[in-house]
Amino acid sequence: MLEIKDLEVGFGGITALKGISLSVAEGEIVTLIGANGAGKTTTLRTVSGLVRPRAGKILVDGQDVTRLSAQARVKRGLVQVPEGRRVFPQMSVLENLELGAYLRKDAKSVASDLDDVFARFPRLADRRKQHAGTLSGGEQQMLAIGRALMSRPQILLLDEPSMGLAPLLVQEIFSIVSEINAGGTTVLLVEQNANMALQIAHRGYVLETGKIVLAGTAAELTSTDEVKRAYLGG
Repeated sequence: MLEIKDLEVGFGGITALKGISLSVAEGEIVTLIGANGAGKTTTLRTVSGLVRPRAGKILVDGQDVTRLSAQARVKRGLVQVPEGRRVFPQMSVLENLELGAYLRKDAKSVASDLDDVFARFPRLADRRKQHAGTLSGGEQQMLAIGRALMSRPQILLLDEPSMGLAPLLVQEIFSIVSEINAGGTTVLLVEQNANMALQIAHRGYVLETGKIVLAGTAAELTSTDEVKRAYLGG
């Protein structure tokens, strides 16, 4: 469903991604793990169209989207939940969710999807008129995911969903990601909590300084000595 071929990205004289290639099949959760600065967020931002690559291709369902705008990629079903949540703090929960559907014209199904988001996240339903900036970190993460779901993504790009959250909330967020995937949404997950990411992912890639150094099923990566030592505390 998503294929990245020989992707190279640079900022000034620094090469952040050094010809990486990876794929995500329909219905999978694929995770990218690695240390800070490895290139995980840059990969997602390039896939979603926020960063332009120097070289390489990005294919969605076999169609080349490398030169499409970020907005055009949303229309193709590529939707990102950004690192740090990035909700609109002075807007209400409801207004943030409605912004997620800004490209859609089907008012009836938008209203139905809004009901679905509130059913999935009851805390957001209780706070629908509240300014997003007054929510807790976990509630803001739920809002960021809900906002993305309002775009009806085929491929959900999740960047560090557990960042800054208490352990119980981390469990809840990862359960929600699994449920979204079980409902038919393909997921590309960037996450520093490698242990949690590999528990819910089907496959994974390990990035180090802009290169993929390991790839395999989640079970294979979990049992690899390098991954245990570097990311799982073993």
